[in-house]
Amino acid sequence: MMTKQQEHALVKEEVDTLNQHRKRVGILGGGFNPVHIGHLVMADQVYGQLGLDEFYLMPTYQSPHVDKKTVIDATHRVDMLTLATESSSYLNVELEEVFREGKSYTFDTMESLIAKNPNTDYYFVIGGDMVEYLPKWYRIDELVQMVQFVAIKRSGYPEVSKYPLIWVDSPRIDVSSSLIRGNIQRGCPIKYLVPDDVIDYIQKKDLYKHDN
Repeated sequence: MMTKQQEHALVKEEVDTLNQHRKRVGILGGGFNPVHIGHLVMADQVYGQLGLDEFYLMPTYQSPHVDKKTVIDATHRVDMLTLATESSSYLNVELEEVFREGKSYTFDTMESLIAKNPNTDYYFVIGGDMVEYLPKWYRIDELVQMVQFVAIKRSGYPEVSKYPLIWVDSPRIDVSSSLIRGNIQRGCPIKYLVPDDVIDYIQKKDLYKHDN
């Protein structure tokens, strides 16, 4: 028979083994309407600086905070994300919210992902300009117990929060999806702002030219 000391040592060894096999995965959610280099650089910086195993870009089906009339069909956004990440060994596309359809709340999404992937620790990325709005997020007190929030430092925004955050430096790239859509409507170039394969897709599908 094992002594209590031996039993404790065995339990500790089993726990350590489980912890060694836990995956550390980054998540960046958004409309990606369309995906651009700012998204990709942010994901790359968090992945590298935190030493994550994988990183997922997660498109919303319909954000609770965005007018659905301004967002193109999810199929196009997923296709563009796939093109933007297919050459990467660690960037992937997470379709949890697209498959669920309807409005997407982060709490519901992460609860589902954690249930499906119990051996994964999730690092949920937000911009530093969004930190002050965290108290308004749906079930935020429970959410911060489920995932580790990562905030991208932003000039002019204080690096303080009552929630446990990891702050990450990332090059500030002043580009947005709305800027890209506006450039397309005006016939202005978007090269270097968007991956070339995504530009080809936008042109082939004649996207964004007729946005209001």
